[in-house]
Parts: sequence; C-alpha cells; structure tokens
Amino acid sequence: MELINELLDHINYVGAAVLFVIGLYTVLTHSNLLKKVIGINIMETSVFLFFVSIGYVAGGEAPIIGENSDAIYVNPLPSIIILTGIVVAISLTAYALSLIIRIYDEYGTLDMDEIMEIRSDLPNE
Repeated sequence: MELINELLDHINYVGAAVLFVIGLYTVLTHSNLLKKVIGINIMETSVFLFFVSIGYVAGGEAPIIGENSDAIYVNPLPSIIILTGIVVAISLTAYALSLIIRIYDEYGTLDMDEIMEIRSDLPNE
C-alpha cells in the first residue's frame, strides 16, 4: 500500500520514464524512418516532462517578489531550459523530416532495411 502511495505521489516521474521507454522501443524496433523520428519526439517529450516535474514546487508561487516575502517560490530555471529544449527539438524534427523527404526522393522508400539493400547493390563510388 505504501508503494502505491509513493508511485501516485511521483506519477509524473513514472509517466516520464514510461514515455521514454515507449520512444526508445519505437526507435529501436521500427525500420521506418518516420517512425524513428516519432520515437525520438516521444523521448524528447519525456525528458521535458521530467525536467518540468523537477522544477515543480507544491504550493509555490511565481518568483516575483511582492508583499508576501515568506512565500515559497518556484525555480524558473527548469522551465527556461525546457523552452530552449522545445525550440531545439522542433528544429531537429524539421531537419530530420527534410532529410527523410530527400531520402524518399532518392530511394523511393522510407524503410531503412530496403535502403540498406539498395545501397549494397550500388557499386562503390
């Protein structure tokens, strides 16, 4: 019973771990390049959830000093780091998708195994 209560208290960490495993499983088991990018995005989202969970303070207030000087403030640094991470993640996703489009134009498929087979039939340049 105590274990269940601990899990429920830290459900955000459990959710982040589960999301990361789902993303990692998707990247490792699928040969479709688009599914690999989706798996990487799921892993990125889990990292964002984990960092936001670390920065959360129960009952905390925004770090704006006002009349109540005894208030507990939330650390804004994890949120700022995550905003930067989201921008980087979107940029990498856009770049990966553009590469996938070029690969599809070149080989006519998104399957990694088929691409490797096509490349192995080509003479060395």
